[in-house]
Amino acid sequence: MSASSFGLFDPTLEKDSCGVGFIADIKGRKSHKIIQDALTILLNLEHRGAVGADPRAGDGAGILVQIPHKFFAKKTAELGFALPPPGHYAVGALFMPHDAAWRAEIMDTYAAVAAQEGMTVLGWRDVPTDNSTLGETVKPTEPVHKQVFLARNPKTASEDEFERRLYILRKTISSTLYGRRERRVSQYYPASISCAP
Repeated sequence: MSASSFGLFDPTLEKDSCGVGFIADIKGRKSHKIIQDALTILLNLEHRGAVGADPRAGDGAGILVQIPHKFFAKKTAELGFALPPPGHYAVGALFMPHDAAWRAEIMDTYAAVAAQEGMTVLGWRDVPTDNSTLGETVKPTEPVHKQVFLARNPKTASEDEFERRLYILRKTISSTLYGRRERRVSQYYPASISCAP
């Protein structure tokens, strides 16, 4: 530790972040303006992720938002299933393989493991994408983007407990799938699974 260390803080271990912006309403009000401002920041960050020889290839960038319950309720109704109230379901964002049989196996694994945890897969949604700005070198590796909607186990007492159960669910599913296909060639990655507060 350096001479200016204090408690668990050691300034020699500090690292600078690469292209980070933060927009919030200090009173916690939700609005589309927050999203617009976040997208403006994102567009103005010169360096939003690692890039290679192809300047249109990188590790990506985006914005993090609360789960938009009204939007998802409308979209899932169009797909033929209803969402429970916020706090009683979760949404998973998944990068999936193009191989339809392997993708179906992943989806079946979600249903089976969720059932073991007392949760229910309510349905799946294909996420609309626009790859027109992607570099040609990365288009062949672009995943299929899907969302899974999971109903909370009625015996789960709180949202905090639900979040913990979702973490275990995600790890169990990933372990199961990576046991079938090595992670680096599985073409499966769970970006997130979060409860809708």
